[in-house]
Amino acid sequence: MDNLSFALEAWDYAAFLAFFVGLSVVGYWAGRKERSGAEQYFLAGKRLPWYVVGGSFIASNISTEHFIGMIGAAVVYGICVAMSEWMNVASFTLLIWFFIPFLLASRVFTIPEFLEKRFSLTLRQIFAVVTIISNIVAFLAAVLYGGALAIQRLFHGELNRLAELLIGHPRIPSGSLEPDQLELWIAIIVLAIVAGVWAIYGGLSSVAWTDLFTVVVMVCGGLTVTILGLHLLAGESGTLLDGFRTMIERNQANQGIWREAVVRNVHNLSAADSYNRLSVFQPISHPTHPWSSIVFGVFSISIWYNVLNQFMIQRVLGARNSYHARMGIVFAGFLKVLMPAIVVIPGLTLFALHPEILLKPWPEVQPSADQGYVRMVQTLVPIGLRGLFLAALFGAIQSTVNSVLNSTATIFTLDIYKRMIAPAASDRQLVAMGVVSSAVVLLIAIVLGGFIGRLGGSLFVYIQSLYAFFAPPFAAVFLLGILWKRINSRGATTTVILGFLLGIAMKLFVQYGDYPAWIAPYGNQAAINWAFCMVACVVISLSTAPPRPEQVTDEVTVNWRKLNLFDDLGRHWYTSVVTWWALFVAAVLALLLTFSGLVFPGG
Repeated sequence: MDNLSFALEAWDYAAFLAFFVGLSVVGYWAGRKERSGAEQYFLAGKRLPWYVVGGSFIASNISTEHFIGMIGAAVVYGICVAMSEWMNVASFTLLIWFFIPFLLASRVFTIPEFLEKRFSLTLRQIFAVVTIISNIVAFLAAVLYGGALAIQRLFHGELNRLAELLIGHPRIPSGSLEPDQLELWIAIIVLAIVAGVWAIYGGLSSVAWTDLFTVVVMVCGGLTVTILGLHLLAGESGTLLDGFRTMIERNQANQGIWREAVVRNVHNLSAADSYNRLSVFQPISHPTHPWSSIVFGVFSISIWYNVLNQFMIQRVLGARNSYHARMGIVFAGFLKVLMPAIVVIPGLTLFALHPEILLKPWPEVQPSADQGYVRMVQTLVPIGLRGLFLAALFGAIQSTVNSVLNSTATIFTLDIYKRMIAPAASDRQLVAMGVVSSAVVLLIAIVLGGFIGRLGGSLFVYIQSLYAFFAPPFAAVFLLGILWKRINSRGATTTVILGFLLGIAMKLFVQYGDYPAWIAPYGNQAAINWAFCMVACVVISLSTAPPRPEQVTDEVTVNWRKLNLFDDLGRHWYTSVVTWWALFVAAVLALLLTFSGLVFPGG
């Protein structure tokens, strides 16, 4: 995996420039009138149509975690990585049918604001602070680091020359940074500034509309690399289907160097005696995707990520109405069905082409696999199309940075600044604080992003481990709070604190104790924590006074007698949320059956 040159020609620069110009035009147009008030800046005036809601929802989710981390994880672990996308069918279903009506009816700007209405100001502030920390550490810093890593590898020569010039500058202490370290810092700083500009300028409207633009580019660029990889496997005279068959055959790892690569690492991949790279259902001891995470991950992580996560749910809160919010999530669901074709198949293709990656010493396997996608681009994408790939990669970074910046600024401004510091602040002051806080958060993320590489290991695992730590306590109390009016603020607040303490205790136990294999995967730790929090919240709530009447109104809890699942779902069957949701669910179930281990046995 040595450095390779990445030459760009005039057509590459033209493609990337066209993308950047298009992005700038859309960002300026969408955000030009959005700084007149808080609702306009933070919720796009609640005017987003369904295709913008869904496109932005997915674009915000796609980042270097996918293009770098998830593809690298697929090289090592196989098709089971796709469960990170397909398992969202359950949380999307809950979001469509249960959560959206309550969140829109409550007329809140942020999830912390909703938690105050249902529970207490204390829980609102805890969630706001934790959200800001997780946004910076688990999202912004990691995305900037992953993107900078790709840029550094692609443009090593140019960055190296610039780094050497800077190292020779009299204001930079001699020996303070090696050239490769300075290259990474340069890439992080440039990416952060260029990617974050539209979130600071135009708020959610600029973010959502530029997200829709970039998701089209990301899909086109990602599919291009997938198709070229399959064509390479097919050979000069083969078809795309031949390449797919070859990829499947080699990932079954029944012979040759592919079998050797899997057999040598069975003990690293799971505690079982064999390993099937083409099954989404893996043993409970699997490091990243045990079967238990499929069942419990929906409640322990996905609800937090897709419902409570401000930078994801904010475009839902900015939808025109309930129909556009629900249909937007259905559209996002179909994009989730497609995503593994862009971020998992390239990993399977890379294993089919270079199984020797798994023959390296285990500590070197994941870092080498994380660089695999860039290597594929370097070797497969012809001059003239590389600009499209760069646009797709930048789009993945830009959309996530924009979304996280906007949501973090929203929470800081409305849940901390306005609630605790300046309750009488005007709309213009709130917008100004949103701009300033966005810039400060971006600066902090730049600094943290430069140090993530020192942690070692997989970028994908780093991010997912943080999700598994932050998510379970809040997911448990939110779900219980909506479904059961007896849950009170003392039970919820105490449970969140106990949940974080348990999460830390499990990390220390796995690090230093003598533990069973099934407790090591972060997905299983999240499931254990979520189950504990569910029990703790119920016990503590029942042991203390019930909540006040204003904390359990129909706006913030389910009233089963008034619940109408078929309200505002579309006028015709072909525009109905029910029709398209059913097709989305059927597509995911078909994929799970195909890759259940029955159709493609291996190991």
